[in-house]
Amino acid sequence: MKKLLAGISILIVLSSCASPSNLVKKISPAKVERNVLTNLPGTNGPVLAVKIDDTNAAHPQVGLNSADVIYIEQVEGGLTRLAAIFTDKIPDLIGPVRSARISDIEILEQYGRVGFAYSGAQSKMRPVLAAANLENISAERNPPSIYQSDKNRFAPTNMMLDAKALLKKTIDDEGKKIDTVKSVGWQFGKGSELAKDLVSAKIEWPAAKYGITWSASEKRWLLTFNGKPNLDSNGRQLGSPNFVIQKVSITDSIYGDKFGGVTPMSKTVGSGTGYLLRDGKIVPIKWDRPSSQVGTIWTLTDGTVANFADGQVWIALIDTDPELEYPVPAENASPQKSK
Repeated sequence: MKKLLAGISILIVLSSCASPSNLVKKISPAKVERNVLTNLPGTNGPVLAVKIDDTNAAHPQVGLNSADVIYIEQVEGGLTRLAAIFTDKIPDLIGPVRSARISDIEILEQYGRVGFAYSGAQSKMRPVLAAANLENISAERNPPSIYQSDKNRFAPTNMMLDAKALLKKTIDDEGKKIDTVKSVGWQFGKGSELAKDLVSAKIEWPAAKYGITWSASEKRWLLTFNGKPNLDSNGRQLGSPNFVIQKVSITDSIYGDKFGGVTPMSKTVGSGTGYLLRDGKIVPIKWDRPSSQVGTIWTLTDGTVANFADGQVWIALIDTDPELEYPVPAENASPQKSK
């Protein structure tokens, strides 16, 4: 009888240990790491910034769909050039890689000490780059096995970067310091009730044009460049859930290219206005960045937070207003446009 009672006691203890509440605790999933720049599941690695050509000859570009953030900057002759930030997914190749510009230093400083990949720089600007909080991992300091020439393209739009090899050489082999990514100001959450439905937007620099059109099926803005679909090297149209039109001051700097063109400076420290495009809608926003060492605070016109959507972020630095196309009201026969 005693053995029987002992057996029953053991069964009761075991059954209590296997209660539903205990089972739930045991199988609760681990917390998912999210990238601080996109809020998507992923890692938060070292910050790699790559300078990418944005002329017609540079298209299709390589690797941009893996970037977390992409800045569009004005350069000489009213053309544009990109600064792409990679902290999570590192593609096999990125490019075409081009030279650094003075606006990059102020843009990148908010990220901490980043690894800055570029093809070269104006001689007058090299001391300024050397003094900045940047790890110079340019083509001037790395072999052609890392900064490769694409035989199917022509110079100067044929330089491709093996970013994985570059990061391994820089961090693992040489022991150089590149900061882990941190938040640079924007927050994620529900879209604003102040936002209005938007069909498309157009933005223009003196010699470059971008079109931004919402895709309900892909849930992201699809981009055109100079009137053509902006495709990457895999044939996928570039675009993202977030497109920020940041109005900034663009003025002539003391620098210039070898052809005599004056390099413009896009001022991203200070305050200003702009637009946030997300979820097929647009809302006016304000931006504030007190110094180059800190990120940008994005708010709505009423002072509340302008939440970004989860996903890649494009930021266009521009000094003109966009052309906006809103849905056509039923009683109107033609699209409404505004500037």
